[in-house]
Amino acid sequence: MALPEPPGGNDVRTLVARRLAEVQRGQGARESVTIEWRSRPLSIDVIDVPVEMLYYNPETHRIRAQREHDPARDAYLTSDPWSQESQDYLHDLLKANPADPDREDPEFAGLRDDLKEYGQKDPGIITPSGILVNGNTRRAALKDLGSPNIRVGVLPSDWSWQDIGAVELELQLRKEHRRDYSYINWLLAIDEEETNGRGVAEIAKSFRIHQKTVQQARWILSFIREAIDRSRIKLSDGSTVSMRLVDFEQDQEKLKELHRVYTNIKDQEKADALKEARLLAIILGKSKTDVRLIEENFLERYLEPRLAPELKSEGIRGSDTVKVPGLDINVRDTSTKIKQARATTDMVLRATAQTTAAARLTPKESSEANRIISAAENAVESGLTTAGRDIRLRKRKLAAPERLSDVNDLLLLCIDDIVQARSQGLFDHEALDDAILGLRDTLRKLAQQASRGVSDPGEGLIWIQNATADRR
Repeated sequence: MALPEPPGGNDVRTLVARRLAEVQRGQGARESVTIEWRSRPLSIDVIDVPVEMLYYNPETHRIRAQREHDPARDAYLTSDPWSQESQDYLHDLLKANPADPDREDPEFAGLRDDLKEYGQKDPGIITPSGILVNGNTRRAALKDLGSPNIRVGVLPSDWSWQDIGAVELELQLRKEHRRDYSYINWLLAIDEEETNGRGVAEIAKSFRIHQKTVQQARWILSFIREAIDRSRIKLSDGSTVSMRLVDFEQDQEKLKELHRVYTNIKDQEKADALKEARLLAIILGKSKTDVRLIEENFLERYLEPRLAPELKSEGIRGSDTVKVPGLDINVRDTSTKIKQARATTDMVLRATAQTTAAARLTPKESSEANRIISAAENAVESGLTTAGRDIRLRKRKLAAPERLSDVNDLLLLCIDDIVQARSQGLFDHEALDDAILGLRDTLRKLAQQASRGVSDPGEGLIWIQNATADRR
């Protein structure tokens, strides 16, 4: 979005022009920084500029998701980005923890401490009118420290907002950059590149990632935005609230794993059932380990039986039927359980959104939201406990057959080793004989343990019983 020039832009431009002229005349040590400018490397001169004269970039990717933390301040920032109030809001967001903007980010504190002890190492980048292209966070830290000046490179005078976005992104993706974008802002940066008409291959090259990662990022951002839309609810005071992008900031690994599992399920209904169940667990703040327990059958087997009545929509439950072709009977439409699951998740999404606006809720709204979240928490926690127990039991049941399968693979390799040793005249009969006797003793123990309590043994068990029988 093209914004107007800041009101103090002319004063900054005059100062910048004078200092650039001084540098170019050789008055003082000359420093430059190289940027990628319209697909070509460009070296630009670095000068000192007063910290207080510069402006934070309202369009920086670094705090794109966090801007919605305070809707009133964000609205003012949108309408008047260069005002002191708006610049103060950007200052606060640049210092904030991406997942919890009410708290200071430890990484910002570390940057501030580093600048205090060692000074500024890398220059920022500004437009000739004083808009920070790169170095917004460094300026915030220097401002907190009371530093009078900041070293900055100056873009050419024919800059555009598209140039600003490209330069910021290119500098951010350099490996030596000190402070990474938060995950959600990284997703938004990829989305912006796609909106600007760049293809998947081009975006992947720019971000130094695989094309599959770009596609995954697009899917995850779409999933988050859909969840936010589904969470939107109108309050009794007439205002509307919804979940925010920052509410998903700490769910990176859970979202990535959801995408991997979801896209590998061939049955669409099973995939959707898993997606709804995992979304519910994610918004309730379950750990990555807990969310991983949610498999294709979790919704139907572990969650639905535990849902309290207030989490079920009577208008959906059992309302859809389909006629079986060739038979004069109706059965429940298999998509009904997905509709019910979505309705349940929507209730919890809306209740969670309400908790982000607690000060605007009536006592009734607050009580209802907390009741829904508590009921969902109880159902999901109970389901996860049972699912975890069943998965552990299933793993124990499969452990022995899987280990025997591994042994079989090793024996096949052993046969190949024997053939190679014979062909090279290196075969040691005595060593192999000792190893076979050890295998015999182990197989006898296996036969004994596997035969306990089995009245009707199968073909495999009968074989190992006969093979290990003591015929002395």
